[in-house]
Amino acid sequence: MSRRAVLEVIALGVEDAVAAQAGGADRLELVTDMAADGLTPPAATVAGVRGAVEVPVRVMVRPADGFAAGDVGRLVDAVGELREAGAEEFVLGFLDADGGVDLGAVERVVGALDGCAWTFHRAIDRAADREALRKQLDGLPGLDTYLTAGAAGGVDDGLPVLLAEAGRRGEPGYGQELMVGGGLRLDHVPVLRAAGVGAFHIGGAARPRGWGEPVSVEAVARWRAALDGV
Repeated sequence: MSRRAVLEVIALGVEDAVAAQAGGADRLELVTDMAADGLTPPAATVAGVRGAVEVPVRVMVRPADGFAAGDVGRLVDAVGELREAGAEEFVLGFLDADGGVDLGAVERVVGALDGCAWTFHRAIDRAADREALRKQLDGLPGLDTYLTAGAAGGVDDGLPVLLAEAGRRGEPGYGQELMVGGGLRLDHVPVLRAAGVGAFHIGGAARPRGWGEPVSVEAVARWRAALDGV
């Protein structure tokens, strides 16, 4: 509980990134097209954001709505372009048609990351067997975080799973940071912090007037104060 909680905020561009940093975000998740729950942003956006803020920026690698990898060769090429634009950290996650991790696709993309840190995103909440997924991915270079709500429906539904997984830190497949996001509210924070969760992810909560408006410095600052005050 003594470690400062990590606050990650979804950013769609430079304006969002600057506001999130000013509000106290520790890290950004950079995406485009939230109508599809966040896709790979253009390389030019990555370059602009990297030049505008000092906090770490994790860049989404997701070609289309859903969790299929699609053309993995194109994903690898996209990673190269993003890295040339300044991306140093990433977010990804691919499932096969049966809900298992698409290990071949993940391994090829991770190979292109060449050791960069990355998060496996909420595809885990759609996986047929989340424990099997964790064990299959364990040991892949750069994997340091799982972004999860504990269930596809969000934190309200997934809270028991989140609390159970927080208690397994250090077991095989559970050594990565557990970052909670997806329907996360401030009233979830005390019980999650008490269980040892140390990382939180917000998107809509940083935009009280909706996704059509930029990140609110004040909204992020409220989350920062709440996390620091627990």
